[in-house]
Amino acid sequence: MPVKSASQALKPKTDISLLITSADIKKQQNEQSALRYLNGYQPDVVDKIRQLVDANALGTHFLTRYPKVHDVRTDKALYDMAIALKNTYMRQSDPLAKVIFDDKISLSHHALGLHSFVNRRQGNKVKAKNEIRITSRLKHIPFELLQMVVVHELAHLREKEHSKAFYQLCTFMLADYHQLEFDMRVWLVAEEVGQSPYAK
Repeated sequence: MPVKSASQALKPKTDISLLITSADIKKQQNEQSALRYLNGYQPDVVDKIRQLVDANALGTHFLTRYPKVHDVRTDKALYDMAIALKNTYMRQSDPLAKVIFDDKISLSHHALGLHSFVNRRQGNKVKAKNEIRITSRLKHIPFELLQMVVVHELAHLREKEHSKAFYQLCTFMLADYHQLEFDMRVWLVAEEVGQSPYAK
């Protein structure tokens, strides 16, 4: 039996350049965790998004569908947008006291917007006020996606739960609501993997 030299004994049996590094594993875990936003969608749809992520092409894909970001930058502009939608589709619902961008809402809380029903005491009277808060991260996205989030939060004025009636109200206010919700989820994937095409 031939004796191996010391240099032959230390030679790896596989090409080191083919080994997976911890950075590769971390990147793969990040991409997989980002795809959690698409849970519940058909596997072939999720696979198409995964392929775009792997090819680093998700941002380009998004720009072809939504080339521009909205110009709603202030709380007043956001309030005006929400009131216009409410007055058009939900005239009979409770009044809105406040609609603002909120820096405290982060995407890690799995919330893009929050609706709240605040009771305030004024003397002997208790007044209920409805408020909508939208994460400030949505200041730099396409108008259609911002509108979808506002419609979602407005629908909660009438329907508290995500029921069939809730989604019927959303599609009444915004016919392509479900497509826009999917596109928002794809944007969230792009944000998380660093492929969002919209500068902040």
